[in-house]
Amino acid sequence: MIILRESLLSQSFKFIPRTLSADSMVITDEAENTSDTIAITPVVDRYYLSVSEVLTLVEGRFYTLTVLNGSDVVYKDKIFCTNQVVKDYTINKDEYVQNETNNEFVIID
Repeated sequence: MIILRESLLSQSFKFIPRTLSADSMVITDEAENTSDTIAITPVVDRYYLSVSEVLTLVEGRFYTLTVLNGSDVVYKDKIFCTNQVVKDYTINKDEYVQNETNNEFVIID
């Protein structure tokens, strides 16, 4: 899984494709079921292809990534968009409120 941010700046990610060439990628929003096709010029880095593009992503959503070379699929993966630090990621950020109590209770016989 590739983890990216919601940003207006260019973001980079690497992947190992079936062949070391690609010319486009299709990103499908799984929540809205909409697709964007983006022409890419990846950089070859040993066995990897490195892509640096400006992507329009929404935080908290999953996307399906399909990288193409012509009409051949050379790579498939999932993208998750979050602005949280990955090692500290929590699904309940800013939503869960913990109630504190002094646990005083009365037992009547």
